[in-house]
Amino acid sequence: MARHLAIGGASRGMGRGVSSVACLAFVALLAVAFWAGAVWIGQAMLSWGAPGL
Repeated sequence: MARHLAIGGASRGMGRGVSSVACLAFVALLAVAFWAGAVWIGQAMLSWGAPGL
């Protein structure tokens, strides 16, 4: 028996392959953001520690 959605939208979710790729892309984005922040903090700490440079 078919169920009707109360709010309009797609009756099927994303395919397993699409959601896996999206998850991997999101994790890669988080990794890049983490390392960019680590480099930025490291550069800031080096510049604070050596004011003559």
